[in-house]
Amino acid sequence: QLQASGGGLVQAGVSLRLSCTISQLTTDTNCVGWFRQAPGEERKFVAGITWRSGRRTYADSVKGRFTVSRDGALKMVWLQMNSLKPEDTAVYYCAAGSNSYSVPSSRDAYHYWGLGTLVTVSS
Repeated sequence: QLQASGGGLVQAGVSLRLSCTISQLTTDTNCVGWFRQAPGEERKFVAGITWRSGRRTYADSVKGRFTVSRDGALKMVWLQMNSLKPEDTAVYYCAAGSNSYSVPSSRDAYHYWGLGTLVTVSS
């Protein structure tokens, strides 16, 4: 139901925008989160947004550089990534959760996951 896209190979310092397409909104799709998984590491929360109110939450590592947004009519969520660093290299996933009032950072709170998109940032 979700598909992330927009990844690629970029140099440090540039910007990249990831897209998450939601094919079908359900009654329990109330927030969308972005996660990333670097080689050999656990999948970690990056940013997320509640569907109705647009409340945003960010991991400390991306605050001030990444911006999450959504369009209900298009059923899409974007992750604008600026000032990319080599440590941002990872496979990025979008996921849907049922929380309406906040964006959880725990992977367990998300029940729908899309295929990831690889972001590689070279130094």
